[in-house]
Amino acid sequence: MNNKLQQFLDRYLGTVLCWLFSQVEKILRLFRKRKAEEAVQKILFVKPVEQGAIVLAWPALKRAVAAVGRENVYFFCFEKNRAILDLLDVIPQENVITASDRGSFSFAFSMLQALYRLRRLKIDTAVDLEIFARISVIIAWLSGARRCVGLSRFSGEGPYRGNLVTHPVQYNPYLHISQAFDVYTRAAFADKEDAPLLKETVLPLNISLPEFVPSDEDMAELGDILQKFQPEWSADKKGEYPFILFSPKCVDELPVRKWPDSYFVELGRMLRKSHPEACILITGLDNEKEACEAMAAAIGDGAFSLAGALTLRGLITLMTVCTLFVSSDSGPAHFSVLAGLKSVVLFGPETPDLYGPLGCNCKIIYLKLACSPCFSPMNYRLSPCKNNRCMLQISAEEVHEAVCEMLET
Repeated sequence: MNNKLQQFLDRYLGTVLCWLFSQVEKILRLFRKRKAEEAVQKILFVKPVEQGAIVLAWPALKRAVAAVGRENVYFFCFEKNRAILDLLDVIPQENVITASDRGSFSFAFSMLQALYRLRRLKIDTAVDLEIFARISVIIAWLSGARRCVGLSRFSGEGPYRGNLVTHPVQYNPYLHISQAFDVYTRAAFADKEDAPLLKETVLPLNISLPEFVPSDEDMAELGDILQKFQPEWSADKKGEYPFILFSPKCVDELPVRKWPDSYFVELGRMLRKSHPEACILITGLDNEKEACEAMAAAIGDGAFSLAGALTLRGLITLMTVCTLFVSSDSGPAHFSVLAGLKSVVLFGPETPDLYGPLGCNCKIIYLKLACSPCFSPMNYRLSPCKNNRCMLQISAEEVHEAVCEMLET
């Protein structure tokens, strides 16, 4: 199921379902016995999409684990995104409930299975981590949780999501998304009558994410891949062959945030001249193989494409042996933090004030044009922009200078 179809279904079918389920909820509340609210015992987080944002949810997950125990925290996401939760290892793998988004029939069938499992778990609290999406609040409500935490538009003009949340949170566009996720979690333990939630100070942004430590098996598997390009490479010679990793997102589902492939080629050529001992490794998905291989060929000697060759775990293992990482705003930018890798990340249609990677090893390049950011929780990231000068005006020279500065520190 592609991005545009998901957005269409959420906008139109989601609106209808939110209204219908809100009427059901009103009737249910009439028949429910009024009694003191029970303590939070089992928490479900709902975040179907965006692996990078799941990384940013780590502090919220840790807070929930501290409150109710690791075995009582659950997470719903699409199948393709569960790998990052398994790698974070903050909750048991069996507590991750997934549905497929590969097609309409597969989505519907797997969603019914997931909801059946969620209701059997008798979860009392659901926390919707999506910003004004409708599918997530519907899933949270259908899970059967009596306590449902999520954003409410209150008197604003945000997207309609019905009346499905019991603990409505005020949307604050000035909070980093990691802080916002923590607010949603804390709201589950707050007095629901004290709206709008949350009337407490926010989590400081000096958050340390867990460091990923690859196993011997991870390193051996990576070594087998890299030796195709560097026959001398082995795990015990880490750092002897400096690798600079590019994640160009050659086929980006959001083209407006893309830094052009030709700029990556220019940057690669500059780095081969300034740092001739370095290897340029280019990573991407299976459907980006051809474009990544063309990029490596255009850069020339010392550049290699690994597109399609690595799993998520393999990519983060690779990051632990690389020297530096260059990427536009995307999931891998957040994965690099888990690997402790220095990175240069380019932002344009989205603001790093909300979605910037955590940690101090990241150099952000963001031009702050008057029209940026044009991505918003209110517009499904459907930017009206046809000329993404916020990215096009970031020159290869500027990025090369930032990379060289990071390499020297």
